[in-house]
Amino acid sequence: MHLHLFYFKSSYIFANASSFLLITELWPLVVVESHASLRSELYWPLLTLTAGDSDLPSEIYWNSVLPNTPMPQAVKNSLRPGSTAVEIGKWTDIGVSRGGTFFYRYAATEDQLHDDPSVALFFLEKDMRPGTKMNLDFMKNTNEATFLPHKVATSIPFSSDKLPEILDQLSMKPESVEAEAIKNTLIDCERPGIKGEEKYCATSLESMIDFSTSKLGNKGVKAVSTEVENKSQKLYRIAAGVEKMGGDVSVACHKMVYAYAVFYCHKIAATRTYMVPLVGRDGTKAKAVALCHTNTMEWNPKHLAFQLLKVKPGVPICHFLTQDQIIWVVSK
Repeated sequence: MHLHLFYFKSSYIFANASSFLLITELWPLVVVESHASLRSELYWPLLTLTAGDSDLPSEIYWNSVLPNTPMPQAVKNSLRPGSTAVEIGKWTDIGVSRGGTFFYRYAATEDQLHDDPSVALFFLEKDMRPGTKMNLDFMKNTNEATFLPHKVATSIPFSSDKLPEILDQLSMKPESVEAEAIKNTLIDCERPGIKGEEKYCATSLESMIDFSTSKLGNKGVKAVSTEVENKSQKLYRIAAGVEKMGGDVSVACHKMVYAYAVFYCHKIAATRTYMVPLVGRDGTKAKAVALCHTNTMEWNPKHLAFQLLKVKPGVPICHFLTQDQIIWVVSK
């Protein structure tokens, strides 16, 4: 299956098996292509290919709510990816297994301890100083799924009790690897957060904006993501100019494995957020977002970070964000 995202300059077409309807509203376009066709009653926007560089409605909404907030690269990538097609078979190999490192309730598996490249992203706050050398893998997530238009996203079910309907609409076989990934994401989105965590899975950029600003307000809000020049570089040292951003409350949004862009967003208290300049061994640079959790008492005692750093719950834990994650803070 492939998801194709295209953009309209002034109009687009909705179509089902027997009719076409011209809509004059500005929207991006999603075409789902698979060996099995979608059910005819599921309407999807279709392409006119007059797209250009006109603002998408999501971008217009961003600018209206957050006029002084630059859009981070992770958001831009989920609106206008480098490729217009996302092969679902491609992203299942990077996220079907359970227990993402940002889920604090999960214990680390043996595979994670030995093979998960995200382990290098954890560190102690005392080590965040110029000159510190780190072996980091800012995994460029192969999940390049893009946001659906808000109206389309809200028209599609997003709950585990609607899983058969979701799979039917996406033309996925219930026993497929893709279906297992969809189910796992729905379960993780519905599971209660740990104590003090307020969470929400955003199925559109508009809903991500609404959740984040409902928790932080929209005055002085800043959204940032990690940016890396050389995606294959792994040996870095921290350069001068580490910058603390915001106060002790933030909203972090992590891209989930799904057929279109879905972000697991959660408000986290007792945190400190930093922008950390890095220089690779080859001279290339990175601007990495680091999030330090000052209260880890509610985390699983066997969480990956504790085992890796050989510390116990309660010790502050820091980690870098990968390139597809977004942190929202209130600037001082």
